[in-house]
Amino acid sequence: MTTLLVIAKEPRPGRVKTRLTPPFTPGQAAELAEAALADTLHAVAATPASRRVLVLDGAPGPWLPSGFDVVPQCAGGLDERLADAFARCEGPALLIGMDTPQVTPELLTVDFADCDAHFGPAEDGGFWALGLAHPDPALLRGVPMSTPATGAVQRDRLRTAGLRVRDLPPLRDVDTAADAHAVAALAPHGRFAARLARCTAGAGPHARPVTGFGSPPATGPDSPPTYRPDPPPDS
Repeated sequence: MTTLLVIAKEPRPGRVKTRLTPPFTPGQAAELAEAALADTLHAVAATPASRRVLVLDGAPGPWLPSGFDVVPQCAGGLDERLADAFARCEGPALLIGMDTPQVTPELLTVDFADCDAHFGPAEDGGFWALGLAHPDPALLRGVPMSTPATGAVQRDRLRTAGLRVRDLPPLRDVDTAADAHAVAALAPHGRFAARLARCTAGAGPHARPVTGFGSPPATGPDSPPTYRPDPPPDS
């Protein structure tokens, strides 16, 4: 069976989801990160696996369900930390982050019978999942991270190595407030959606819907709003 890896940061104010501020406070951004991480971990816990590992920057908290081994992230860039996570595995492994709380056990149940790698592209150009039948840290080291081309470069690295790659469905990462509302609409009964509703309500009576925060404006009748507080009236 497959080892499932989750790479994450401890959800502490000022250290996680900084692009959610504004419209949310650092404390609210940390609460949203914790809810996203909890949803992710519970999806992993419900997925058949030989081992479940949280590769953590920080300390575990009450959001961690049972059944996980916790190992620290190594020093270095994200490519080095992802490579190190795979280096800890001796058999097939699938790695995901904490930014896709809409993930399900069905998406995480992968089969390497007729492929060497599973690749889950993210809508922002990165990737939300990477699975390797034979984990090789060299497949990740040197890949430029957090750019619009990260996913394309990583997938090309797999194909150049001669691997048979199976694509998983694309998912949207939670980086901005617009992302948060879109993802919550996809998983309305999760912890993340519930926490987002409370944080949005906490913006106060002057909160109003806006688009953007660095993303293209949402369109269509089903596009979820994002919020920011109205400026206070002149005194």
